[in-house]
Amino acid sequence: MQEEVISKTEADLIERLAIASRILSAEGHDDFNQGQVSARMPRQEHFFIKRAVAGFSEAVPADMVKAYYDTEKPSSLLSPPELPLHQAIYAARPDVNAIIHSHAPYSLIFGATDMPLKPISHDGAFFKDRIGRFDDTSQTILSIDIGNKVAAALGEQPGLFLQNHGVLVVGKSLREATILALILERACKLQIIAESTGHSYSVSNDTDVKGKQDYIYGDTSIKTYWDYCVRRLEQTGSINWNR
Repeated sequence: MQEEVISKTEADLIERLAIASRILSAEGHDDFNQGQVSARMPRQEHFFIKRAVAGFSEAVPADMVKAYYDTEKPSSLLSPPELPLHQAIYAARPDVNAIIHSHAPYSLIFGATDMPLKPISHDGAFFKDRIGRFDDTSQTILSIDIGNKVAAALGEQPGLFLQNHGVLVVGKSLREATILALILERACKLQIIAESTGHSYSVSNDTDVKGKQDYIYGDTSIKTYWDYCVRRLEQTGSINWNR
């Protein structure tokens, strides 16, 4: 962390960022030290983001650095190269308080296809008609200009495939963004498996999709999924912050 006084609320958020990183790692989102997770307190102009070089699997609270979505303000020199991606989205989406960008394999493969994501599973139901693709470039997002284009492609959606680059997921809380990133990867995996069988398959109808979105992925359910993931980490000793 930068040498400055932070509030108890911010310290708690920083710890949750480290926990979210470990959850993402445990669920297959590792790609060496690439990928980011960031979060902010509502209505704040600054946010915290996993620093460059540190991977999801090894991230600890001290790996979270402070940044501003106003690009005129100085951010930590330890910020990841794709900081502009996060800056642009926070500036464009006041409702977003957490962002995850990862190279999760099934999401990446799915985003390289032209298949629409279908509600084969509960997971896919959440993202039906709620996720787009950004195909202007497959390069690392290093400039605010490209970041703004990604934010425009994201629009009001909770997720976006970055063609040949990975996936972007946002949420009104870090807990929500983390769980949505997990379910998106699972939805992509299950559909790729279904497509590979060469057989036709069924999907949930619109009525069932709406019910799943409201109940299975409502705020209460999201909290229980987060708590479950944390318990799994505790069982393996993965969040004692010893590398």
